[in-house]
Amino acid sequence: MVDIGPNFWLTQWNLEPSILIGTALIIGLYLYAIGPLRKRHFPGEPIIAGQTIAFLSGMLIMFLALVSPLDELGDSYLFSAHMVQHLCLTILGPPLLLLGTPEWLVKPVLENKAIFKVAKVLTYPVVAFVLYNVDFWLWHAPPLYNATLENQNIHILEHLTFIAFSLLYWWPIFSPSKDLPRLTFGGQIFYLFLSGMPSVLLGAGLTFSPPLYSPYIAAPRIWGISVATDQQLGGLIMWVPVSIFYIVIMSVLFIRWMLQQEAKQQAKERELYEQQDAQDQAGVV
Repeated sequence: MVDIGPNFWLTQWNLEPSILIGTALIIGLYLYAIGPLRKRHFPGEPIIAGQTIAFLSGMLIMFLALVSPLDELGDSYLFSAHMVQHLCLTILGPPLLLLGTPEWLVKPVLENKAIFKVAKVLTYPVVAFVLYNVDFWLWHAPPLYNATLENQNIHILEHLTFIAFSLLYWWPIFSPSKDLPRLTFGGQIFYLFLSGMPSVLLGAGLTFSPPLYSPYIAAPRIWGISVATDQQLGGLIMWVPVSIFYIVIMSVLFIRWMLQQEAKQQAKERELYEQQDAQDQAGVV
């Protein structure tokens, strides 16, 4: 059994140049877009602090998931740690990137008819749902999963597809563009209700299955966690927190939907009252 102490958390940082350069490039382009580019081409568009914080927070979450000791812990020791990393790359980071993207930044790109047609197909809820879940399930099939731990290039490809398909997957909920709009509140709730099912099924399957992934079976044991317990924890992480996350978002959407319906009803009643009042005044005259 391996003892992972403070030294592990200080030394096991993954300073892979592709991650450092890629993150710096994305953040640099974003800051340039909302700064000099906005002033030059979109002077009337304000900077919304909440959007900037959301985008940078999303990048920070995914960056730490890839470079912190969590990466080494998940690659070499614990399947459950790897599941935490995957959730950061699919469930936490991408929605924040979309929330942090201003509409005016997306609009010029979508004005290209070819790009718009492709984006419209890829962000169509059924297509986005299927692409994301098929990709996520495939990478957790033992042969492919084992390959990601044995080949760094395959591992990078896995992470890139996770992020790309997650952006498509979350688009119907957090779209920054009116040209490719979000679903209605009711549609968003139904979409999220269905979205939780594949994660629950995969998480439950992993929780109740015997150890499936050979690299973890051969890995040194840490903190007294057995291979079976580790996989069970990983399945539960994929199952329970994701379900709670979806329930929280659906609850917020449901409240907003109810408030919207109430506002519409009040506006309709006000309009009927004004019409009735006008008719009463006309009758008096």
